[in-house]
Amino acid sequence: MSKKIASARISEKSSQLLQDLNNSLPFDKVLYGEDIQGSRAHAYMLYEQSIISKEDFEKIEFGLIEILEEVESGVFVLDGDDEDIHMAIEGRLTQKVGDAGKRLHTARSRNDQVALDFRLYVQKNTKVIANLLLENITTFVSVAETHANTMLPGMTHLQHAQPINFGYHLLAYASMFKRDYERFMSSYARNNYSPIGCAALAGTPHPISRQITSDKLGFTAPTLNCLDTVSDRDFALEILFNISTMMMHISRLSEELILWSASEFKWVTLSDRHATGSSIMPQKKNPDIPELLRGKTGRVNGNLVGLLTVMKGLPLAYNKDMQEDKEGVFDSVRTAILSLQVLNEMIAEMTVNADKMELACMIGHLSATDLADYLVKEAGLPFRDAYHITGNVVNLAEEKGLDISELSLTDLQSIDERIGEGVVALLDNRASMNARLSEGGTATVRTLEQVESLKGWLSSQKG
Repeated sequence: MSKKIASARISEKSSQLLQDLNNSLPFDKVLYGEDIQGSRAHAYMLYEQSIISKEDFEKIEFGLIEILEEVESGVFVLDGDDEDIHMAIEGRLTQKVGDAGKRLHTARSRNDQVALDFRLYVQKNTKVIANLLLENITTFVSVAETHANTMLPGMTHLQHAQPINFGYHLLAYASMFKRDYERFMSSYARNNYSPIGCAALAGTPHPISRQITSDKLGFTAPTLNCLDTVSDRDFALEILFNISTMMMHISRLSEELILWSASEFKWVTLSDRHATGSSIMPQKKNPDIPELLRGKTGRVNGNLVGLLTVMKGLPLAYNKDMQEDKEGVFDSVRTAILSLQVLNEMIAEMTVNADKMELACMIGHLSATDLADYLVKEAGLPFRDAYHITGNVVNLAEEKGLDISELSLTDLQSIDERIGEGVVALLDNRASMNARLSEGGTATVRTLEQVESLKGWLSSQKG
C-alpha cells in the first residue's frame, strides 16, 4: 500500500468517506500561486541558513518554477487525490527533483504553511478590492461634480424632507466607500506579518531565520507568537467583515437605484447593458444588476457569520475545523471584486433624469424648515414656536393644493403677520438648497468643495 505524504502514523488506507470529507484540493487549489511563492521563500531561507545544500535549493527553486508554469499552462492539473494543494505541489516537486523535494518541508508544518498561503491570498486581494474601491470613488466623484446643481428631494423615512443636489447624494456613497477603503488598508497593515517558521505551534529547533522569509515575501516582520499564529484567522475574519460592510453600502445604493429607476420615480435610467428584459412581458426593463448586488450582500454576510461560528469554540492551536475557513473567503472575494467592477461600470453609464428629480422637489414642502429658521433669525421667535407656525403654513398649502414655495406673501401673512416679504425668495427650493452653507452641507458650493477634497484624497492614495 502506497502511503500519502503526511500519513506516517496511519497504517490503514483511509475510508473513502474520510477522504471525501477531508480533501480540500477542489477548493484550495486556487492557492497554488501563494503555495509556490511561500515554498520558494522557505527554500531560500533553508539554503541561506545552511540547512539544505545549494544543489538542493537550486533543484527546489527550478522545480517550483516549472510547476507554476505547468499549472498555468494546464500540463499539471490539480484534480488528483491529493488531500490539499500543499501535498499536491510537494508530491509533484518530489516527482521532478527527487530527494531534494522531500527536504523542502524541513522546519515547517502544514499549519504554518497554510497560514502563510491563506494570508498571502487575503493580503493580495485586500489590495485588489481597495484599488477597485478607488476606481468607484473616482467615478462617483466625477458624476457628482457634473450634478452638483441638479436638485432632488433629500429624504428621511423615505419621505421628502429637504432639497439637496444629486452630486451631494452621490458623495455620501463616495464617503462610505472611502471608509471602506481605509478599513481594507488598515487591515492590510495590521495583518502584514509572516507566519512561516512557526511550524506546528511552537517553533522549530532548526536554525531558521524567520526574518529572511518575511523580507522575501514582503511582510513587515515575522509574527510574534507561534501558538497564536497557526491558530489565527483574524485576518480572514477581517476581510469578510470589510467585504460585508462594503456590500451593505452597495446594497443601500442598489435599493435606491431600484426605486429611482421605477416608473413612479424615473430619476435615473440604467443603460441597456446593465438591465434585462422579461421572459413574458416584452415591455419590461428590469434593474437586475442592483437587485443582484442587493442579494449578494446576504451571501457575504453569511460567509462572515459562518467563519465566526467555526472559530468561536476552537482551543489552541490548529484544529481541522479551520479547513472551513477558506471557501467562504474565496466566495466573498470573488463576489466583492465582481460587484465593484459592475457597480463602477453601471454608475458611469447611468442616465440622470434631472428634470424628473427637480419636479419631485415640488412635492413635500421641502423648504418648510427655511420658514422656521427665518422666523427664528428675523422675528426672534423661539424655534418651537416657529416650528408650529410653519406647520400651519404647510396645512394652508395642503388645502390650496400647492407646495409651500408656491404660496404668496398674502397667504403666508394670513398665518402670521411677522412673516416678511423677504421670505418668499427664501422658500424657493434652489435657494433653500444653497442656503445650507454649513461645512458638509448640500449647497452647490459646499458640494464642489467636497468634490475637490475627495479628488485631493484620491490623488494622495494613487500617488
